[in-house]
Amino acid sequence: MSDSKKKSEALRYHQYPSPGKIKVVPTKKYATQKDLSLAYTPGVAVPCLEIEKNPEDAYKYTSKGNLVAVISNGTAVLGLGDIGALAGKPVMEGKGLLFKIFADIDVFDIEVDTHDVDKFIETVKNIAPTFGGINLEDIKAPEAFEIERRLKEELNIPVMHDDQHGTAIISAAAIKNAVELVGKELSKVKIVVSGAGAAAISCSRLYLAIGAKRENLVMCDSKGVIRKDLDNLSIQKAEFATDRDIHTLEEAMVKSDIFVGLSKGNLVTPEMLMTMAKDPIVFAMANPTPEIEYELAVKTRKDIIMATGRSDNPNQVNNVLGFPYIFRGALDVRASGINEEMKIAAVHALANLAKEIVPEHVNIAYGKSNMQFGREYIIPSPFDHRLITEVPPAVAKAAMESGIAQNPITDWDAYKDQLAERLGSGNKFMRMLMSRAKSDPKTIIFAEADHLSVLKAAQIVYDEGLGIPILLGDKGIIQELMEEINFDANLSIIDPIANEEKERRHKFAKIYWEKMQRNGITLLGAQKLMIQRNYFAAMMVNEGEADSLVTGFSRSYPATVKPMIELIGKEKGVEKIAATNIMITKKGPMFFSDTAININPTSEELADICLMTSESMKMFGFDPNLAMLSFSNFGSSTSKEAKKVAKATKIVHSKFPNLVVEGEIQADFALNSKLLNEKFPFSKLNGKKINGLIFPGLESANIAYKLMKEFNNVESIGPIIMGLKKPVHIIQLGASVDEIVNIACVAIVHAQEKAKIK
Repeated sequence: MSDSKKKSEALRYHQYPSPGKIKVVPTKKYATQKDLSLAYTPGVAVPCLEIEKNPEDAYKYTSKGNLVAVISNGTAVLGLGDIGALAGKPVMEGKGLLFKIFADIDVFDIEVDTHDVDKFIETVKNIAPTFGGINLEDIKAPEAFEIERRLKEELNIPVMHDDQHGTAIISAAAIKNAVELVGKELSKVKIVVSGAGAAAISCSRLYLAIGAKRENLVMCDSKGVIRKDLDNLSIQKAEFATDRDIHTLEEAMVKSDIFVGLSKGNLVTPEMLMTMAKDPIVFAMANPTPEIEYELAVKTRKDIIMATGRSDNPNQVNNVLGFPYIFRGALDVRASGINEEMKIAAVHALANLAKEIVPEHVNIAYGKSNMQFGREYIIPSPFDHRLITEVPPAVAKAAMESGIAQNPITDWDAYKDQLAERLGSGNKFMRMLMSRAKSDPKTIIFAEADHLSVLKAAQIVYDEGLGIPILLGDKGIIQELMEEINFDANLSIIDPIANEEKERRHKFAKIYWEKMQRNGITLLGAQKLMIQRNYFAAMMVNEGEADSLVTGFSRSYPATVKPMIELIGKEKGVEKIAATNIMITKKGPMFFSDTAININPTSEELADICLMTSESMKMFGFDPNLAMLSFSNFGSSTSKEAKKVAKATKIVHSKFPNLVVEGEIQADFALNSKLLNEKFPFSKLNGKKINGLIFPGLESANIAYKLMKEFNNVESIGPIIMGLKKPVHIIQLGASVDEIVNIACVAIVHAQEKAKIK
């Protein structure tokens, strides 16, 4: 993607559909006059008076306990430098978004327009009563050190400068594991730190706290090694000054075990790597260009353990592994600060999690089959759903054991359950889906690329590296639209009716005719069908000229499905194809079936729909927990409709007794675990988190998923076709750009799975 396109895309993202990235939403009812009288005057006076008597009640009656301020003066914004408080606001909003999506923490971003340390501190102290915690962000050193130190001393809520401590915590966890992997001892390794800013100082301090020795650590700034005989050293640099007879980074690297880069790109050469000790550990964390590129480093030293700050390389040192979960744990025990014990607890929790069996959803996200603790996996992936249940409890326990927790946790199992429920995994699923598509991009036909929305979706797929689009349609219109949206890519554009495609049309027609000649299809008739883009596109997939296909934007669903069934065919053992929609709910992804194909399925067909849905769920990394829905609960109705669902459930149980599926059951009992356990303690679904709903017919399924989309603004991926031989997927008539992109990702992942079993 060109720089100008990246710029315009970033600006569009921040401007539409509404400016910015975060908003405030009510958490209480407000529909009636009574509601409003409780929300504001006169009812609001009651909690006000309670808080006046006991300030701790602010945690009971207000949002204080789950509210963090992201505060900056804009003096060190990313790699942009001192751009001012207001210009830094998009970054602070972005930080707020990360807090919310990873740890369900609400955020107000505060931009303080001053370079004066005392005024900044005074401002933060004056607004601190509003918040449960303070995240300092993008404040330049050395002022950042004093600001954080004084605020920690003078406030009784968690305060952390993430630029310092976030990188320190994540990299310390990675170093702990890397040193263990190569069989060295942390107390004996020689460490070189390139950079002397806030992050470098904090990293170095934390490395010492977990076992490294000061005499084995050398720090370099832009002028070389920081030595004790240098004049005018800051307090922070003096803390790490050495008396060893070395002066340059190149000299410091000789026989060193660990290099930690927090400086600038392309600073380290292959020759410098070659002088390091056996099994060197290199963390090149400058962004976007590391101190040495990953590919060059691993080519230079086969025994290297390499980490960067980039998501396209193994072992990404990403602060999002830290700050959301550290604040989550601190807020949940109402800690009066964030101390060293809590940071070290986070280090150990992250390090230990990396050693656990990697969940299948993480393997799927990276397109791997067996990721495991080792040289290319020394820290957990941001996609690991267990981060929310592992890191906050460790931080909370450390706060309690160090005596700064004001609201101790007593039931740790219940706390972990609460953490798991905070997020669901819907947004993570979308990130996982796109990451998996990127891991092995496949060719994908967009059969209606001469429609602007379809072409925009193809552009996103191409620009994001999700797949390799093949564009079908009127070539002139496609090229004109590509120019209009600045889609500059050398892609295959095919117009099935063009003369240049006559030979291919006739080839496809002959193949189709030979297959269907005993079913009333003539060769001439087959040739006429191949002018239609859906027939042509399906044949391209059949003949291996493309890996996958997305169509349906401009045609009705039944009209689009017909040629796919005729040309692509059904998988072995499948009597009827079906469709599922993945609903991205607050409780996580929920599969709805059958949403598009079978109007009134029989018990046998309903059982097949259930089994196809379970296989689709497994493809996306989910353990199926399925409910066969009805208006009846376990025989409470003897109607034929209820008996149909009950029989379907029995068929599934007989074929796959270990599959977690239950029915017939009403939707509220299926989704309300407390209700289910009270009334039906025998159900297989007790103790399980439902993630799949099988509806008794198309009418109920289709209505249900569309109501959820419109009333609850729930994102839907689908309908996803199940049971076809090839990765062909059909979007709804007039689907949005995002919906097309989502289905394209599904088609690409489906193609990846098909490629594995060839």
